[in-house]
Amino acid sequence: MSRSKMSEALKTEIAKELGVYDIVQREGFGGVTSRDCGNMVTKAIEIANRSVGNKG
Repeated sequence: MSRSKMSEALKTEIAKELGVYDIVQREGFGGVTSRDCGNMVTKAIEIANRSVGNKG
């Protein structure tokens, strides 16, 4: 069972936006630094907050 709550498509989109997609292609998400992973989580939260804001 996967622990990931983010879809692969969303993770890929965010990785591209943050400029780490080349690392993901070479090494998978395990090759992304913890700082960049944190930035990806922050970005995902921003996207989720915008989504919730648009619904209400």
